[in-house]
Amino acid sequence: MTTASAVRPASTEEAASALAELSSPVRPLGAGSRAEWGGPDAPGAVTVHTGGLDRIVAHNPGDFTAIVQAGVPFAELQRHLGREGQWLALDPPDRGGTIGGLVATADSGPARHRYGGVRDLVIGITVVLSDGTVARSGGTVIKNVAGYDLGKLFAGSYGTLGLVTQVALRLHPLPARTATLVAAIADPAALTAAVLAMSRHPLEAMALDVSWAGGTGRLLVRFGGVTAAARAADAAKLLHDVDTDVVVDDESIWAAQRSAQRGPAVVKVSALPTDLPAVIAAAGDATVVSRAALGVSYLCFPAGDDLAARVTAARAALAPRPTVVLDGARLVEGPWTAPDPGTLALMRSVKARFDPAGMFRPGTYVGGI
Repeated sequence: MTTASAVRPASTEEAASALAELSSPVRPLGAGSRAEWGGPDAPGAVTVHTGGLDRIVAHNPGDFTAIVQAGVPFAELQRHLGREGQWLALDPPDRGGTIGGLVATADSGPARHRYGGVRDLVIGITVVLSDGTVARSGGTVIKNVAGYDLGKLFAGSYGTLGLVTQVALRLHPLPARTATLVAAIADPAALTAAVLAMSRHPLEAMALDVSWAGGTGRLLVRFGGVTAAARAADAAKLLHDVDTDVVVDDESIWAAQRSAQRGPAVVKVSALPTDLPAVIAAAGDATVVSRAALGVSYLCFPAGDDLAARVTAARAALAPRPTVVLDGARLVEGPWTAPDPGTLALMRSVKARFDPAGMFRPGTYVGGI
């Protein structure tokens, strides 16, 4: 076994060879845009850079699939797919990250409402384990169900199970046009009622988000396709006694919404859609960005001397709902909410199965895994 400060493989085979020789803790790294998420890495950890894994291996427009190495920049992939009128239906706030980092953190944006998250769009995956074993799962077509679904397991694992080197992705058509219904609602209960009214109708919206800042809120419902503006106007009729507007040139609205998911400190909380008033109350001076119909919200705190205390207080107010600190994770002793003992035992078993030597980011995940 050997030690090194950094490894830069240019293929899955090179990654396998390098990992088989390492004896130190391992930290996968793409562009570094989410490098501070999770717990702190062990001293002396070897960084495995994925920048050399930068090929779009295949794009099959007719099948709406693509095979992509982990180091491909997200923005570059979207530009490539856009030339065929397609896109990977994920819109995380950080457009400068890599596909591998996106999979590892399961990051997402407003499009999750309609298209799902990373776990829904990865249909095949290639990973390298700590002993150099290469494992593959899934296939290259949407209906292929061969093998264990490692894609769902590794998505959101924060690099703690193995190194993702390549993924097969499900694609979608780019919408010809978009339009957004904007409704200003200053009461959290009324805002929640509007969310529920929208979510109960078959609107086929691309996104259904809430923003809350400075004591007031907005409901944002985005539609795609040639009839986007007309559908947004029809959706407005579901809201009574509410000021609404339909915005056709709407990209700036959603760019701001995505950007608001980042900040000096960000707490992500999973709750019920009906918990939105409680989430807003717990936020205090934080901006709230919410995938409201899914119950996933981001509390984005402004900088200040008492930032750690505000984050801790918000998490306590949100309990027992699970939370994780994303940006600003080092402000708190543990970024993750502790799971129940049974769940933690299962997660430890999975870790032991895929990384028995405990080399991949030991101690950085839920429960100190």
